[in-house]
Amino acid sequence: MVFSYLIQAYTFFFERVTALAILILQFYTEISTTIIEAYIAINRPILDAINSTSGLLFDILLIITIFVSLFFLCISVIALFSQPKKSIHRFNKQNVPFVTIQIPTYNEIAALNCAKKCLRMNYPKDKYEIIIGDDSNDPSISAKIDDFARKNNILVTRRGKNIGFKPGNLNHMLQFSKGEIIAIFDSDFLPEKNFLKKIVAPFQNDPTIGGVQARWEIYHPEKNKTSLLASAVILGFHHVYLPFMKKIGGVSFLCGSGEAVRKDLLIQNGGWLSGSLTEDIEYSLRLMKQGYRIEYLEDYGVVGEVPYQPKDLYKQQMRWAYGVTKSILMHTPEIYKNALLSYKEKFFIWFQGVGYVFSFLIFGLFVTGFISFVSNEPAPIDLALFFTDFTRNVLLSSGILVASFVGLVKTKLSKKILSALAASFTIGLIVVMYVNTGVFKAITGKRMHWFMLNKMGNKKKISV
Repeated sequence: MVFSYLIQAYTFFFERVTALAILILQFYTEISTTIIEAYIAINRPILDAINSTSGLLFDILLIITIFVSLFFLCISVIALFSQPKKSIHRFNKQNVPFVTIQIPTYNEIAALNCAKKCLRMNYPKDKYEIIIGDDSNDPSISAKIDDFARKNNILVTRRGKNIGFKPGNLNHMLQFSKGEIIAIFDSDFLPEKNFLKKIVAPFQNDPTIGGVQARWEIYHPEKNKTSLLASAVILGFHHVYLPFMKKIGGVSFLCGSGEAVRKDLLIQNGGWLSGSLTEDIEYSLRLMKQGYRIEYLEDYGVVGEVPYQPKDLYKQQMRWAYGVTKSILMHTPEIYKNALLSYKEKFFIWFQGVGYVFSFLIFGLFVTGFISFVSNEPAPIDLALFFTDFTRNVLLSSGILVASFVGLVKTKLSKKILSALAASFTIGLIVVMYVNTGVFKAITGKRMHWFMLNKMGNKKKISV
């Protein structure tokens, strides 16, 4: 009997508590609904304005991107159906200038692979020397460099610290260089035996040439997705973009390795800009402002490495974006006023940074597109329309990708295009972020340091 009363009391209590909870829930639901409706009524016009503005900005950026993309598509088609223009310069055996080969290195045993290739040059042996500029802080690496240099009659220079990065090292080596021509290799490059004859010939035939740059090729581009993407970018630049710049714009640039410059001009100009992250571009601009030309050897390649770890690719591309942007900003006022340069040359000098502009446009499209999407009035998502628009926009802005893929085709890597495409929409998206970071830092005057990259040549002996 007592138990029955307890059950009834518990049931009565539970029903009343439940009813009270429902009333409280209904009360707060009505209040929440009223607040949300009021919030939407007040803020919907603001959201509509944000949506409209972001949509307009997206459309403007898309139109600019399409025009830039069409430019790259056009030059890609031209490159795809044309052969590299053969150099008109021939090596003169009667007037052979003395050449100094400089190999700057920082904790990179790969420099010995490069030096070995240089020792096998078919250039007259009494007409060139090799200097390794060792900025290493690893005694074991320096000891190996010393041992190799002693056995092969190679000069090693040291400063004690990596002050001014690579250009600081090059300037230090310049004090010990006997050559009329200075040839420069990054430690991961592997030149062929006829490199010096090819790179020296333009200097012999044209006194207005202040620098010569060989086309870059890539050692083991298909190692992984990262190296494939890095290779596609560089091959597109060297097989598509630089030949177009040379033919139509009449300008070329040094690229930092596989290059040569006149020593007397370099000294007159005060050497390389110490601390620059792209001393090659910066010095190219100085030469052009003085009326000197840079010859690009589109028919002759020199092999080097590319990053094979994502973090190295991100840092490399950010450093290049920073250095190129900073160099162009530094020299723009003088280029604008320079009477030695034609308007066409000035345009194409500034056009050197178009790839970084393209990265900014892609980032801008992503940001404005995302804001437009989240600020839109709530409604069911039309997936078919979304993917149709996305695919269309990707295709319309794919010019720079196509240029990179043409670079792969020109080097017989067309089977790797799908893999490169996959890498572009994964690793490549992060690269875009780093590139924009580099450009932003250069524009705002922030400092950036040089980054040490991992190289296969530091782990094993390699040859081509």
